[in-house]
Amino acid sequence: MNTATKQNISYVLRGLVAFLFLLSAVAKMYPSPYFAISTFEMKQLVPLGFSEGIAVYLSRTLIGAEIALGLLLLQPHYLKRVVIPATVALLVVFIIHLLITIAGGGNSGNCGCFGTLLPMTPLESVYKNVVTVALLVWLYKLLPSGSDRNNFFILTTVLFASVLSVFMLAPIKLQSSDTTFDVGAPIPEEMATDSLVSPAVDSVAPATENAATTTAIAPSENKTDHAKVETTAPVKAEVPAGPAPKKTVYSNFFANADKGKKIIALFVPGCEHCRDAAKQMTELKKKSKDFPELQIIFMDEEAEKIPEFFDYAGAKYPYKILDIVSFWKLLGNNKDTPGVLYLWNGNVIKEWQGIEGEKFNPAALSKELNKK
Repeated sequence: MNTATKQNISYVLRGLVAFLFLLSAVAKMYPSPYFAISTFEMKQLVPLGFSEGIAVYLSRTLIGAEIALGLLLLQPHYLKRVVIPATVALLVVFIIHLLITIAGGGNSGNCGCFGTLLPMTPLESVYKNVVTVALLVWLYKLLPSGSDRNNFFILTTVLFASVLSVFMLAPIKLQSSDTTFDVGAPIPEEMATDSLVSPAVDSVAPATENAATTTAIAPSENKTDHAKVETTAPVKAEVPAGPAPKKTVYSNFFANADKGKKIIALFVPGCEHCRDAAKQMTELKKKSKDFPELQIIFMDEEAEKIPEFFDYAGAKYPYKILDIVSFWKLLGNNKDTPGVLYLWNGNVIKEWQGIEGEKFNPAALSKELNKK
């Protein structure tokens, strides 16, 4: 292979790998930087054991490093001595992480390598990274010794500028309080925004359990000079139908969430799958007068689309708005939207999540509601 051919192939390889890295970085910030990066933190970094305080910096630094490596592969300074080895090292780390993920949880879900723009399973991402490493090794062999230029300032400037740009696009929003959700723990006011549609208020007055009632009787005519008092038996507390009542975290959002049958939904206002699920439940509600009250917890992403969400759903429902990080904690790092839970006296009877095997099924919900 002559020198000109090697040079042309090296240009193609550099352009291809650079494109993959830049696409990966941009995809991790789609559709909006803060939402996408916060999701990357909660679903990828926190499950690895990184604290939230570290994850917010690590996520932005990793994405910035991907941008920097993509750009640096297109320039000649320290290309063979630093840039290519650093790129291979980062890919090897990703491969090891993905293999651990597959070993621990199987090959399901989106690995997050290209964010939500191009969903990939962990195994698909492993294949992609292995091929990319092979291309980089080939590129390393094609480049002649001594081909590097030696302006280290280019490397540091590109890296610093790339990382800084990510921090500017998605500024860190410091949480003013702990967002760990414990059953029964009150949700701080700054973490949840009240809905415009107020939750339904129970129409039943508070019961006075085990209280004795007394009735005063007027004096009779048979020479009795004092009032007779008739005492009835204690009133027994009414036992609610269904399973024994339990306290859930959802009662911190909706006061009556643990009373009777309720549907709790965790939605993103702009998510078309969430809108479809809400519309399906509206249709079920029209067919059954006993359909449980639907209460929604929205993620604070495109919250301005909530009126549009209800227009599509065909009805308005009580709702709360929760910040992105707190929303993922409530739903679960290993789960996805739309999330739907059927509760009976605070007991989770049935749960659906995501858009794959466990996605919301209106027929399954109807079947559960018909059980006594």
